Amino acid sequence: MAKITGKYEVLYIIDPAQGEEGINALVEKFKAMVEAEGTLTNIDLWGKRRLAYPINDLPEGYYVLMNFESKPEFPAEMERVMKITEGVMRCLTTVVEA
Repeated sequence: MAKITGKYEVLYIIDPAQGEEGINALVEKFKAMVEAEGTLTNIDLWGKRRLAYPINDLPEGYYVLMNFESKPEFPAEMERVMKITEGVMRCLTTVVEA
């Protein structure tokens, strides 16, 4: 039998040049997406950190970690939206084992 919901976590890096308002707007946008499709269990703002290697010639990025539960189709859609969103440098979605 197929799973109805799964537990996921997504870590994404925002360009710090977006400014505080831009970063908060992106965090709220993705938070609203998750709440519309599933249940947000935790959001952890790690803040600005140095990258292991430059991305688009930038040495730093703003890290955000979100944990949520949703249907299995949703994480792929969320990652697609993140990849085309201006200001998101990288994103990684993983399944959390229960």
